Amino acid sequence: MIAVEGLSKAYRLGTIGSGTLAEDLNRWWARVRGRPDPAYRIGEEQHARRMGEHVWALHDVSFDVGEGEVLGIVGRNGAGKSTLLKILSQVTAPTSGRITLRGRVASLLEVGTGFHSELTGRENIFLNGAILGMTKSEIRRKLDEIVAFSECEEFIDTPVKRYSSGMYVRLAFAVAAHLEPEILVVDEVLAVGDARFQRKCLGKMNEVSRGGRTVLFVSHNTVAVQSLCHRAILLQEGRLVTEGPASTVVSHYLREAYRSDQPSDWAAPDAAPGTEALRVRRVCVASTARRPDGLITMTSPIEVATEFWVLKPELHLHITYVLVNDEGVIVLTTGCTPERRPPGLYRGSFSLPANLLNSGAYSLRLLIVQNENQVVYENGSIASFTVVDAAPRARAWVGREPGVVQPPLPWTVAPL
Repeated sequence: MIAVEGLSKAYRLGTIGSGTLAEDLNRWWARVRGRPDPAYRIGEEQHARRMGEHVWALHDVSFDVGEGEVLGIVGRNGAGKSTLLKILSQVTAPTSGRITLRGRVASLLEVGTGFHSELTGRENIFLNGAILGMTKSEIRRKLDEIVAFSECEEFIDTPVKRYSSGMYVRLAFAVAAHLEPEILVVDEVLAVGDARFQRKCLGKMNEVSRGGRTVLFVSHNTVAVQSLCHRAILLQEGRLVTEGPASTVVSHYLREAYRSDQPSDWAAPDAAPGTEALRVRRVCVASTARRPDGLITMTSPIEVATEFWVLKPELHLHITYVLVNDEGVIVLTTGCTPERRPPGLYRGSFSLPANLLNSGAYSLRLLIVQNENQVVYENGSIASFTVVDAAPRARAWVGREPGVVQPPLPWTVAPL
């Protein structure tokens, strides 16, 4: 259905035109004769040096998509994902390369494109549907279904300028979600609305993916990519790095994106955090599941290891950690057994069981405690790590579940 061969797209940096044809001709004639650009002002030397530079948003990208296949496209911000979809949707033209499309293409690149604030919701459904390639008869046939999906029945004949942002987004996604093209191009539309509406969006995308249509799906939700897509490609700085099964490509992407097991090291006690009596030499957070990609996932046990110097004898000191999530919520506090230790280098560790922490970013707050209750040193974030939700799910909801912990609690259901 889609064949991409050697696709490249370059954008020119800086100002492209001066605003008038006469000034553009004068600047071109000056360049031809090797003279200074007459449009430059004093102090624009840096701007002058940048003129003529290009950035390659895509460079020599090639891949094929079969009929009824759902292809995921992953990569960091700026990797070229949206540029690729804009070229496939014929919003912009490639610099070089060739694209072959077999079938009608519908694009969902920006939710709400084409809505007019003065028109009612009903009128905007017809306007937006026409922009997205639907015929008038198709829109009439699906009108009730679109309105019901958007949950805006009460306000459908009210101008959309009076809608809340959530209502606006719900109506726009409802129109796009009911397209029936041979090829559907989707770019980060599952991050719209509240959590309940996101569940509906993901369920609708799951239904589309099972309906035999060819779909190109861009999302930073790696669980959704694994659950909805057959194959995936990874873009990095405009180049296609790898392609293959969705789980393999997502694992490669996460391995590059999250370096959770990098230790914090201090070679000498003088530069290490701590007090004159106790200094921390090394803190390492790693998964004990020995995954090949080194990721810390929700289903893997986590070990936090600490090496520390005891510099003074006969002191009642011990190390305590406070685990904090990315919202500043304290998850738990733990510390080693308080003992009087002779001077030397020690290693202490503790483990967090598998299937405990929810996905997200976490940091460790270090406390050095004396006499069991006196904090003599505190480091607000001595180490950090990210727990990744890397397992595909068979059910419709593939977003992040709320909560700090996510243990698999046993359930029993029996008839009464």
